[in-house]
Amino acid sequence: MTALSTSDDRNLLYDLVGVGIGPFNLSLAALADGVSGFRSLFLDAKPAFSWHPGLLMEGTTLQVPFLADLVTMADPTSPWSYLNYLRSHERMFKFFFSERFHIPRREYDHYCRWVAERLPSCRFDAQVTSLEWDENADAFAVVHRSASGAETRVLARQVVLGVGTNPVVPEPLRPLLTDAHAGRVLHSADYRTHRARLAATDDVTVIGSGQSGAEVALDLLRHQDGNGQGGPYVRWLARTTAFAPMEYSKIGLEHFTPDYIRYFRELPEVTRERLVREQWQLYKGVSEETLGEIYDELYERTIGGGEPRATLQPGAEIVAAQADGEGYLLTCRTQQQDSLFEVRTSAVVSATGYTASRPVFLESMGDLVDWDDRGRYQIDGEYRVALDPRVSGTLYVQNAEMHTHGVGAPDLTLGAWRAATILNAAAGRSVLPVAPRQAFTTFGAPQSPTSAEPATAVPDVAAATPSGTPR
Repeated sequence: MTALSTSDDRNLLYDLVGVGIGPFNLSLAALADGVSGFRSLFLDAKPAFSWHPGLLMEGTTLQVPFLADLVTMADPTSPWSYLNYLRSHERMFKFFFSERFHIPRREYDHYCRWVAERLPSCRFDAQVTSLEWDENADAFAVVHRSASGAETRVLARQVVLGVGTNPVVPEPLRPLLTDAHAGRVLHSADYRTHRARLAATDDVTVIGSGQSGAEVALDLLRHQDGNGQGGPYVRWLARTTAFAPMEYSKIGLEHFTPDYIRYFRELPEVTRERLVREQWQLYKGVSEETLGEIYDELYERTIGGGEPRATLQPGAEIVAAQADGEGYLLTCRTQQQDSLFEVRTSAVVSATGYTASRPVFLESMGDLVDWDDRGRYQIDGEYRVALDPRVSGTLYVQNAEMHTHGVGAPDLTLGAWRAATILNAAAGRSVLPVAPRQAFTTFGAPQSPTSAEPATAVPDVAAATPSGTPR
């Protein structure tokens, strides 16, 4: 689709405009493709699709099965499925014989790029600079700018925000995130960019107990030579009480179902806030395979009486950090003992997750969004954002609702289901059927068909919690 000039494009009206083309909005774009009478457009500032490029190391895999692609969990007949991607690349037999259920991250990224490049509704090199409610047009006005500076304005009855999340770094490290320390103090999102330099460094400290931290620590261990003498000394620190595996039992995974979302939404705010903290192993743990590979690397180092050049220390948090000569001095506290110790290191990789953020272009609509008392979106069961009554259009969000919908918000498992839910709401009809019940587990007190509604009104908002790396 060719971008029109601002004047020519001013009255072009879409049913839905998506801002951001990550996996979740790409899922919505794929499911909306070919829907009769439904006009959609998806915009992204990047020149092409990319998904966590800093963590696309060889050997890393998704933590969800390949069926959790962009469309299959909502529409397995879609031409945009992962299996059709394999067929298009003449790799069906190779995939079949590999007996993979969890696919490489690099391949998932390539699959998403294959879809994004072929969907006519996806437009890259299109940075949204303004989102306003146009009362005269009774629609949202969306302005986007290309790399050349050309601006385009379109109108939309509905808008869906899928702008992704931003890296989170512990407060003591933030003053060190400057050009002077580039490549030596960084978030894991940038690890691959600086991988070679870190592998040649004397001592690297990795912070964070989740999958990203484990993968970075493992990759650095593998840069040591066969007896562990070459390569960097690897130190892996985490606040959690253990380097724990992610919950992956069949019953446990039912927390990533629409059934659990409905249950979670009805809980009081204080309960939801507590649950998100307590359920960290559902979305912040490490795969058992990765933990096993780390252990095996360390075991190899002990052959013949050797000692691993590595430290694994859970239950420790960084409370202070400063540049110290050619490296860094970290002051840490053991949580259970409440004692301090110091670490000298040459580099720090902070694998400490991501959190939702409010996009700058939304500032012009700030007084029309009904924010909660913590400045977060208030989101209903169909992912609509509460807006001022003056706005007759609808604003949706994806992956910004952990406080209202639970730990499944950043998880790829629910991506296609959520996109189908939004599509049905945006189209005003059932484009794709959404099954009412998916879990064997009964969450909460059983409700009989004649039971009354709960007596206590339940609020729609809860405390924000940084989300982990998408699985």
